[in-house]
Amino acid sequence: MARVFLGPAGIPIGAKEKKRSAGTIDGIRYVREVGLNAMEVEFVQGVKMSREAAQEAGEVAKELGVRLSVHAPYFINLCSEEKEKVEASIARLEESLDRGGEAMGATVVVFHPAYYGKLGPEGCYNAVRDGVLRVVDWMRENGIKNVKLGLEVMARKSQFGSLEETFRLVKEINHPQVVAVIDWGHVFARNGGSIDYRAVLNMWHEYFGDQPMHTHFTCVKYKKGEWVDEHEPIDTNNPPFEPLAKELANEDIEITIINESPLLEKDALKMKEMLLRYNNTLVGLQ
Repeated sequence: MARVFLGPAGIPIGAKEKKRSAGTIDGIRYVREVGLNAMEVEFVQGVKMSREAAQEAGEVAKELGVRLSVHAPYFINLCSEEKEKVEASIARLEESLDRGGEAMGATVVVFHPAYYGKLGPEGCYNAVRDGVLRVVDWMRENGIKNVKLGLEVMARKSQFGSLEETFRLVKEINHPQVVAVIDWGHVFARNGGSIDYRAVLNMWHEYFGDQPMHTHFTCVKYKKGEWVDEHEPIDTNNPPFEPLAKELANEDIEITIINESPLLEKDALKMKEMLLRYNNTLVGLQ
């Protein structure tokens, strides 16, 4: 059975209902209160949290046993033709790693690497590799040792980040602080509305053995003849979560699942029920 960390992407709905101005710490406390054990802090519109606030959030999460991760800003493209945009992208990653990892104690900073653009898949692969290696050098030079940089598998075929190229790049870089992040909904969308959970898990083991997994889950929308990365509640079953919960019961692995559906902790609790139905263990929770 899998050992699972499960929670929402961002401050839970219930925390905001209790307190209109709810912040990250309120969200962490609420996550634990409702019986979840993870939360992804959203820097998606920019890194606006001070180091002091990040440290305080990390201390509360550690005390409560809530695993934190971070999603870096959306405004990142390591394959841009404009050098200043690449430089700005790297700066945003470094800032996210500083606040989220070093100050907050998050396990991973997840990011969307790039669009292929005029470089095409292979040229973009090389550009992403070079950008990630620059960030790795910066982490070493600045003593950032405890957080990982996570390349997310992406939904659109115009984006760098198919399952195969993400895994290949992370394997090639071969650094303990660089990991692949599976978004199950993105895999489903990129495959045209299908997913074989067992095949993805087997592929993970082929590339990375029994390394812990950090993943996202949401359902996606079918729109104008294609599957698009617009998040839907898990009851839409595109893709269904329960088959993944069932497959994880056969896995001796640690996995974090961040729910990105619009219903945040409400859908995460439905996911928890399914995971427990198949005897998976939520770490630190009964």
